[in-house]
Amino acid sequence: MKYAISYLFLFIILVSSCGTGKKNSTVTEPEEERYKLAVCDWMILKRQKIGAFELAHAIGADGLELDMGSLGKRDSFDNKLREPHFQQLFKEKSKEFDVEISSIAMSGFYAQSIVDRSNYLDLIQDCLQTMKVMGVKVAFLPLGVEGDLVKNPEKRPEMVRRLKTIGDLAAEDNLTIGIETSLDAKGDIELLNEINSPGIKIYFKFQNPLEAGRDVYKELRILGKERICQIHCTDTDGVTLPHNERLDMYKIKEVLDDMDWRGWLVVERSRDANDIRNVKGNFSANITYLKQVFQSGL
Repeated sequence: MKYAISYLFLFIILVSSCGTGKKNSTVTEPEEERYKLAVCDWMILKRQKIGAFELAHAIGADGLELDMGSLGKRDSFDNKLREPHFQQLFKEKSKEFDVEISSIAMSGFYAQSIVDRSNYLDLIQDCLQTMKVMGVKVAFLPLGVEGDLVKNPEKRPEMVRRLKTIGDLAAEDNLTIGIETSLDAKGDIELLNEINSPGIKIYFKFQNPLEAGRDVYKELRILGKERICQIHCTDTDGVTLPHNERLDMYKIKEVLDDMDWRGWLVVERSRDANDIRNVKGNFSANITYLKQVFQSGL
């Protein structure tokens, strides 16, 4: 009888230690895995250049947001990554310097709008193909000055129609296009609901609500973690992040922690206006500070 009781006691202990399949609450995800830090290749003056990986490593970044190349009045992006030679070379440099590719950017749309491009699908297909060959899940698409839906509301119906098409194409390959808009968080939610595609999410940028006088912390909470695919974790140029008095990065982390958000924080701007061309100095200062905030475990 006493053996039966002993076995029963041992069984109860084993079952209790295994739980119900949920993670042990004392086991936490490492901060450097939850939040990873990248820089934009075009902002470190290395757009689609092999040297971007070495520079990103020297800056201290975990990753690099690769641009599709300049666009302007061209019919297509100036995209080296259509060529297998460059695809392989970029992958090798990524591995050599231990710098991941966080995302692919279509920064050429900052100055124009997909609504005004008759060949927008060709441009998007080029980006999606680049994402697939480079093993990247997220792309950045700014709606741009010409696609500003606050200043150009007449463009909204066609913008929604095109973004729906784009999102559905991306979703077919389990990819996400993150859009940057001039709308507030509630406006972004309304826009996402109109688009109604799993392939479109918000690529959030701290600069936009700050410039518009909105509460960036409330905006994040309103959007929620499922609608934000990636974050441009900077303000406009002026001072580097350690000296920015209108952006409390520790409070940002607290909000993102509470939301249970995780992913890439990408440094785009926040350069010292008095030393704007000092790429290594500006971006190293920002990455070092963000590591202290997001990856120190404090």
